[in-house]
Amino acid sequence: MIKLFVGLGNPGPEYEATRHNAGFWWVDALARELKVSLVPERSYHGFAARANVGGQTVWLLEPQTFMNLSGKSVAALARFFKIAPEEILVVHDELDVLPGQAKLKFGGSHAGHNGLRDIHAQLGTGDYWRLRLGIGHPGAKSEVVSWVLKKPLREHREAIDDAIVRTLKAVPALIAGEMDKATLLIHTSKPPRPKPPRKEPPEGGDTGAN
Repeated sequence: MIKLFVGLGNPGPEYEATRHNAGFWWVDALARELKVSLVPERSYHGFAARANVGGQTVWLLEPQTFMNLSGKSVAALARFFKIAPEEILVVHDELDVLPGQAKLKFGGSHAGHNGLRDIHAQLGTGDYWRLRLGIGHPGAKSEVVSWVLKKPLREHREAIDDAIVRTLKAVPALIAGEMDKATLLIHTSKPPRPKPPRKEPPEGGDTGAN
């Protein structure tokens, strides 16, 4: 069962709407659904909230350490409350998945994602759950850093938001430990048919902090 839901991102208003913060968007949406508020927790180096769902205590966490030190926050909370790695779900942006799609997986490598890399190091294992929210790939490796630190196009943000709404329906199964059911819910939920691309204004939706 999942006892700790972690959303990855970078702190600060300049990063709030960037692709790399998709994990924060998901946890924010979960907090609204559970009617809890994320508050600063210095001991865990992040914003955290505790909720009771069906008699089960669960934690929500958004590390405020910047992406490449995410593990410092995750490990601090997990160790204090004796939450095992396999009881952790990390929600993060995924370059190799299209906007509007999401994938649930257990274990594996960090695949170059700096947030996952540090969580691996701090937990001493990669055996935790991940929910990969698609943000798409810019097409060239040299453009990845700029891509993740910019705002998505409007239609891409709408697709990501739709994916967040759909995947939140799997939360009861995740908390109950019904991982096969959760996987089925997430992987078989159909994204809406793509809308025709809109022409962005000159300032564009695809601009942001580098």
